[in-house]
Amino acid sequence: MIKRRFIVLFSLLAVFTVYLMFCVAALMIKGAPPLSPKQTAARPDRGSIFDRNGRVLAIQIRFADIGVWKPDIDDLDLLCNELSGILGMSSNDLRATIEAANKDHVPLKKRVDNAEARQISALFEEKKIKGIKIDPIVGRVYPERNLASQVIGFVGDKNEGIELAFNKELDGVDDENKGSSVILTIDTYVQHVLEEISRRAMEENGAEAVMFVAMNPRTGDILGSASIPDFDPNNFPVSSAVSRMNRPAIWAFEPGSTFKVFSIAALLDSGAISENSLFLCNGGYTLISGSPITCLANHSRVTPREIIINSCNVGAAFASDNISNSAFYNKLCDFGFGSRTGAGIRGESAGIFAHYANWSDRSRQTIAFGQEISVSAYQILQAASVIANDGILVPPRLVSKIVSADGRTVKEWKNGENRRVIKAETAKLMRSYMADTSSRGAMGWRASIQDISVGVKTGTSQIIDPATKKYSDTDFIASCLALLPAENPDLVLYLAIIKPKGVIYGARIAAPAIREAAEELIDYLDIVGRNPLVSHPPAVNIPTGRLPALQSSVPDFTGLSKRVLLPLLLRDDVTVEIRGDGWVRRQSPPAGTSVTAGMKIVLELE
Repeated sequence: MIKRRFIVLFSLLAVFTVYLMFCVAALMIKGAPPLSPKQTAARPDRGSIFDRNGRVLAIQIRFADIGVWKPDIDDLDLLCNELSGILGMSSNDLRATIEAANKDHVPLKKRVDNAEARQISALFEEKKIKGIKIDPIVGRVYPERNLASQVIGFVGDKNEGIELAFNKELDGVDDENKGSSVILTIDTYVQHVLEEISRRAMEENGAEAVMFVAMNPRTGDILGSASIPDFDPNNFPVSSAVSRMNRPAIWAFEPGSTFKVFSIAALLDSGAISENSLFLCNGGYTLISGSPITCLANHSRVTPREIIINSCNVGAAFASDNISNSAFYNKLCDFGFGSRTGAGIRGESAGIFAHYANWSDRSRQTIAFGQEISVSAYQILQAASVIANDGILVPPRLVSKIVSADGRTVKEWKNGENRRVIKAETAKLMRSYMADTSSRGAMGWRASIQDISVGVKTGTSQIIDPATKKYSDTDFIASCLALLPAENPDLVLYLAIIKPKGVIYGARIAAPAIREAAEELIDYLDIVGRNPLVSHPPAVNIPTGRLPALQSSVPDFTGLSKRVLLPLLLRDDVTVEIRGDGWVRRQSPPAGTSVTAGMKIVLELE
């Protein structure tokens, strides 16, 4: 009897299971049922990304995709007439689109902002119009567009940048799906200055790419990290892998003569040479193998100071003869070369620095002037902190803290411990050498600034030709490293122009760009006590309104905040450029202008 009951029960379950499978199959064939206009997304909000001053660099915004579910429509004319005014589409076009569709679900407009979606929902509920389909979605918006795009990255099928490195925190994996916000060390103004100068340097020199980074050596905070070409993360699917490359973090290259700052410091600090040591530069140094090391000039007898000022390769090679391979290798490793800095980006390069057991008869000499070692721009910043901080290495960082959804500081981000690398006396000596290099007539004089001492070292390095595996005759990297003020640095700048055409020397094309950036930043960062002059409007009207619909004519955006304006950045039919912070004070074109496909709208905020 019991067995019979089980058979009956299992038979009923089997029939019910078949029925469920039939229903699911029918729904899959027919399409998904419409969502109620009142339904909202159940997905958690991803945390935002801010710069050091609280400017939004990435933010999650709720949108809705608007469509219709044809089987539920009972009055197509009414539906089209009511929907046309909200969506900015003619009633006839809507009807034609719906009638021509061979599917039950007909999409009409994507990424409608929440205010517009609520308006549609309320209207159709009030008038009891059936057939509307509102699909809530969540979109990631990058209001500063290309600014620091490789650092920030994007959210997609495969995240990149900070969006990848701090994905767990941003998604709230450890905080009940309440996404935390990431506060970067980047300063958007510094970043803007570096990017603009980099673009000009790339264009003027016909270069393949430009890297420009800035750091506060006291804290290790990376204030700017420019890599040109760049991309707009709001539209990352159309970007190239090259434009998304965060070169300062992931690209390893031979630094050339800028590296002499660290090699000479290593030699001095180890006692291998002294400040008064003399080395003969007669234009060449012949290795055991017979291959020569050459200089552009015959510098005669040079001291360590003159090796830096004149960028003497031969002098650096002779100086390196006074130290063992192991001691030289270990000292340069102490500067951080051969290891990742851990600044906060996934995929950061450790560079290429072979163990001394694998060096050739020329390795020590060529490493002394920046060949046979590959570094990243972040490693240069880290090593420069040693010179700036009287011998103390301060690891660079891109993130300052993680803030929870309710405003609590979850974690103060610290990238490793500070540690002593060289004696304070050695660091001060190197800063004086670099300050002399920016004096009139020295290699780096084009980076000098009136009334402020600048410690400089320029470089011009060769690039290996992948076809021949030898140094290219045409491809070079022009670079410049600067500390300012030289006596007590508050800022480190490093610029590298990759594959310039025409003039290739760092002293000629990289040093002037360093000077231009320094001139822009010394007042802004209040370096050596100089304060910027900032003018503010006498009054700002803070709005309480919401984003007006952008349909057949341009609305008046005056008084709206940047946060309210963010959905405009995702429009496909027009290009919207938001400049500044605060609230809209000016717009172009003016309100009332007819909207045309592809037009550009500029909104200036104060």
